[in-house]
Amino acid sequence: MNQIEIKGITKVFGETTALKNVTLTIEPNKIYGLLGRNGAGKTTLLNLMTNKIFPTSGEILIDGQNVLENDQALSQIYCIAETNLYPENMKVKSAFDWTKKFYPDFDRGYADMLAHKFGLDTSKKIKSLSAGYNSIFKMIIALSCQVKILLLDEPVLGLDANHRDLFYKELLSNYSAHPKTIIISTHLIEEAADLLEDVIIIKEGEVLLVDQVENLLSKGYTLSGVASLVDEYIKDKNVLAQSSFGGLKTAYLLDESARVNLPQGLEISKLDLQQMFIHLTNV
Repeated sequence: MNQIEIKGITKVFGETTALKNVTLTIEPNKIYGLLGRNGAGKTTLLNLMTNKIFPTSGEILIDGQNVLENDQALSQIYCIAETNLYPENMKVKSAFDWTKKFYPDFDRGYADMLAHKFGLDTSKKIKSLSAGYNSIFKMIIALSCQVKILLLDEPVLGLDANHRDLFYKELLSNYSAHPKTIIISTHLIEEAADLLEDVIIIKEGEVLLVDQVENLLSKGYTLSGVASLVDEYIKDKNVLAQSSFGGLKTAYLLDESARVNLPQGLEISKLDLQQMFIHLTNV
C-alpha cells in the first residue's frame, strides 16, 4: 500500500524541540510537498522516517509496520539527503553496482540511460562531481531504486534551470510508470507546484496545514482596492495578511467565499502556492 502513518512524533535535540506531537497519514501513491521555512523540522521528519535518527516519543508506521530498526520496512524507502553516503573515491558506475546490492530492484539500465540524458560521466569519482552533478547522481540512484516510497530533500540543489526542468519531467515519467509515494521537501515551491497533489506545511515543528493542492488553491485570493472598501469586505473573512500603500490596501485571503458578492471597485486574483505558503508561515 505504501501508506505512512506518523503518530504523535516529538523529537528533542538538547533544549530544542524540532518536532512537536506531529500526527499525519500519508496516503499511498501520491506526490506530496513537504513545505516549511528553514528550521521548521522538515529534514528532521524525513530522517525519522528513514531511521537516521530516532524519535523522542511517538512512532512511524509503513503499511502498519514500525520503521524503528525494521529492515523490511526501511527497504521500501529511499531518501535523497544533502549528505552523500557513498565513499568519495568511488566511481559513479561503481556506486550504481553497489546500490544494486542493497536495493535488488535497482534498474542499472535505467540508471545508465538517465546518466546519458543528464550528461553525467559515470567514470568520474564522486568527489570530483560539481554540486549540480552530485545532485544529479543522487537523483538518478533514487529514481532507479524502484522503491515504494521516495523521499526527496531539496533534490534540485545546485541544478541549473534546464536540469531542474528535465528532473521534474523525469520524476513524473517515473511516477507514471511505477506509482509510488513521493514526498518532496523544497524551497522552490513555484517550480514544484505542478507536480504536487497534496501539501503538508510545517511551522516551528508543528503541522500547520494538510490539504490537497487543488482544494487549497481554490480558497486563496488576493483582494485589492480602496482601503475602506477592502476593510469592510474582509471583516468576516479568513485574512492571512494585509498591506497598505496610501489609501489603497491589499488583503490576502484563504476563504472560499472571497468571490461572493464582490463590491464594485475591488479587484480579486488567485494566490499561487508559493504566495500562499509565504503568507501562511508569516502569520
